[in-house]
Amino acid sequence: MESVLNAIVLNLPLILCLLAGVSLLVVEVFVPGFGLPGVSGLILTVIGVVITWRNYGPVAGLAVTLIALALAGIAISVSIKSAANGKLSRSALILNEVTPTVDHEETDALLGKTGKTVTVLNPVGFAEFDGVRLNVVTEGSYLEKDRPVQVTKVEGNKIIVKEIAA
Repeated sequence: MESVLNAIVLNLPLILCLLAGVSLLVVEVFVPGFGLPGVSGLILTVIGVVITWRNYGPVAGLAVTLIALALAGIAISVSIKSAANGKLSRSALILNEVTPTVDHEETDALLGKTGKTVTVLNPVGFAEFDGVRLNVVTEGSYLEKDRPVQVTKVEGNKIIVKEIAA
């Protein structure tokens, strides 16, 4: 028992680097862009592998690399699944965008309506028509936020818009 405790204490920097690195990589999945958590997680994971490589040789370093990759993959997979429909999905950390469903009669009535973009359309985004926020798409062009648009075509639930002069 004492030898196991000594081994844990001796390898504590290695264990902490790997656990913190994998945890930060999981956080990076939920943060837009590639930022501080992702870079920090990669650096800490590499430090953990390098410590193992220097202290125990290349075979142990390779084994820890494979274990860290598997652990990161499993942790990211579980967290994404939980964010989709588990306990994490009810957390305040996960932003859930609710898009209202629209009947075909309602979408046909949108033809020719004017509104304004609520988000950037690149080419997909949200626009507001008569106080209703809808998921729309342009014909391939980029539109800034708060630009006037008009519905030109409706194909099923796909609402196609174009920019109009203000």
